Amino acid sequence: MSVILSSENWVALQTIVFKEVRRFTRIWVQTLLPPAITMTLYFVIFGNLVGRNISSMQGFSYMQFIVPGLIMMAIITNSYANVVSSFYGAKFQRSIEELLISPVPHAVILIGFVLGGVTRGLMVGVIVTLLSLFFTDLTLHHGFVMLYSVFITAVLFSLGGFVNAVYAKSFDDVSIVPTFVLTPLTYLGGVFYSMDLLSPFWQQVSMLNPIVYVVNAFRYGVLGHSDVPIFSSLLLITVITMALFAFALHLLNRGTGMRE
Repeated sequence: MSVILSSENWVALQTIVFKEVRRFTRIWVQTLLPPAITMTLYFVIFGNLVGRNISSMQGFSYMQFIVPGLIMMAIITNSYANVVSSFYGAKFQRSIEELLISPVPHAVILIGFVLGGVTRGLMVGVIVTLLSLFFTDLTLHHGFVMLYSVFITAVLFSLGGFVNAVYAKSFDDVSIVPTFVLTPLTYLGGVFYSMDLLSPFWQQVSMLNPIVYVVNAFRYGVLGHSDVPIFSSLLLITVITMALFAFALHLLNRGTGMRE
């Protein structure tokens, strides 16, 4: 750890993070604006139009109930997208080879890309949160749970984007997982409904979806309600994140997908 935090590696980490942040802020019209527009449409269509026909959800208005899930959806999508596109782009352009042969530890490289994804995810999350205030009132039930769930979720899905980019062999491979895995899991992760509305069988099936724990942890931090035990949610998310970090670092050390 002391080697990773040396002054030279600290400079390298700052440089990678700055490059990643600069990459997506330079094209903010493509990276920051679309999520804001998309979430606004969700607020209008689901919150206002559909929500009018739903009296309440777990004691909250339908708009209040879905806003935490929509914020987390935006964070998940953008954290993942930033890293998968950036790292695959570096592979495609062969610029990643310069990093791999440099004296910078692979852990620093991985952390740099992940922090870039986390930054974009958090920026989009703040934008969506501010927009949601035009549609409903949000409270803060538990600040630590809210902040920790947001940060650990952004890290988790940034790592997921990294793993996707490592294995991707074409630009089509970059979009397969978000389209056919991430999006369905998000929509089935309790963003738009309470788990109590499902039959016992489908409630048990939903427990296999990690996004259920992510959404409910954040919803608890904001509203004080969760369909699953909050301690179990935070513990599971943390363990999965640590395991995925170790796996991603293992892939980077082996040069998987970069020496073919």
